[in-house]
Amino acid sequence: MKKLSVTNDFESIVLNDTKLIDVRAPIEYEKGAMLNSINLPILSNEERHIIGICYKEKGNDEATKLGYKLVSGSIKEDRVTSWVKEFKENPNTMIYCFRGGSRSSIAQNWVYEATGQDIVKLDGGYKAFRNYLIDSLESENIEAKPLVLTGYTGSGKTILLNKIKNSIDLEGIAHHRGSTFGHFVTPQPTQINFENNLAYSVIKHEAKNFKYMIFEDESKNIGKSFIPKDFYNYFQSGAVIFLDATVEERVYNILEEYVINGQRDHIEAMKDRDLGLEAWLDDMVVSMERVKSRLGGDRMKSIIEELKLAFKIQIDTNDIDKHRNWIELFLTNYYDPMYKHSLDKANRNIIFRGNSREVKEFVEGLEH
Repeated sequence: MKKLSVTNDFESIVLNDTKLIDVRAPIEYEKGAMLNSINLPILSNEERHIIGICYKEKGNDEATKLGYKLVSGSIKEDRVTSWVKEFKENPNTMIYCFRGGSRSSIAQNWVYEATGQDIVKLDGGYKAFRNYLIDSLESENIEAKPLVLTGYTGSGKTILLNKIKNSIDLEGIAHHRGSTFGHFVTPQPTQINFENNLAYSVIKHEAKNFKYMIFEDESKNIGKSFIPKDFYNYFQSGAVIFLDATVEERVYNILEEYVINGQRDHIEAMKDRDLGLEAWLDDMVVSMERVKSRLGGDRMKSIIEELKLAFKIQIDTNDIDKHRNWIELFLTNYYDPMYKHSLDKANRNIIFRGNSREVKEFVEGLEH
C-alpha cells in the first residue's frame, strides 16, 4: 500500500486557513472542532455507538471488522464521494479524526483508491492540533506585549479595535458584545471552539511580529465563553489606554448596535418584521431584569417604561429617536457607576487617554 502524506505543521494550517475535513462523528464535532473544518463523518453517531460497544466486549479487531461491515456498499460510496467533492473544490484540504488513527487513515486510503490523489492527514489528529492551539495561549509562548483598551460602555471600543491592525477582538471571537444585552440571536461558540478560534487569532498575530497585542477590557467571561486563566492574566497585565467619548456619542453607538442592529437580527431570525420586533423587545426587557437587584426596582421600572414607550412610538411612527432616553438612563444609572467603581478599585495603569482618532494614532505609533 502506498504511503500517504501526514503533517504536524499546525502553524502552516493556521496561517494559510487550510480547509479541513473532520471525519469524527457529529456528536464529537459539535463539542468542538477546528476553524475552517467541515464535518463529513466516516461513522454516524449510531454507528460509532454500536462499534464502541463491540470494542468493549470483543476488542479492536472485531470492532474494526464491524466498522467495515457497517460502512460498505452505497454508504461507503456516499461518504467517499463527499470527501472527494470537498477535496476537488479545495485541493489543499487536509483530513483528521480524533487521534489521527484508523478513521482518518481509512478515509485517506479510500480517497486515494477512488481518485489516485493523496489527501494529507493530520499527524496526531484533532487531539494533537488542539494541544498545539492551547499551548499557543500560554503567556510564555507569546512575544507581543499586551495593551488593554478601556472606556465607558458605548464609547466605541469594539469599533475602534477593528480599525487597529495589531488588535484581537475577544468579543467577536466569543460572538457576544460583553454586556447585559450582549448576546446575539445566534448562539455563542462552544467553549472549545472559542479557545480554538482565539488561538488561531493569536498565532496569526504573532506571525506578523507586532510589538503589542491590544484587547478590549473584558471580565473573565464574555457571555458563556470563559477566557483561559493564563491568557486572561496575560492580557490583564498590560498597560491601559482609555477611550474618551461624550454621552451623546455613547448613546448613538448603543442605539446603532443594540436597537438598529439588534432589531434587524431578530427580524432576520424570525423572518417576520412584527414578530422580530416583539421578540427584540421581550429580549431587552428580560436582559434588563437580570440586573434589577443592582439597579433597584423603581429605577428599573422607570427605564423599562421608557423602553416600552420608545418602542410604541417607533411602531406608530417608525421613529427610533425616543430610544435615546432609556439608553441614557441605563448608562448613567447602571453602567457608569459600576464602571467607575471598578476602575477606582483596580487602580489601573492608564498610559494614554483620548478620543477614537487620538487613541488610534497613539497605538499605531507604538509599533514604530
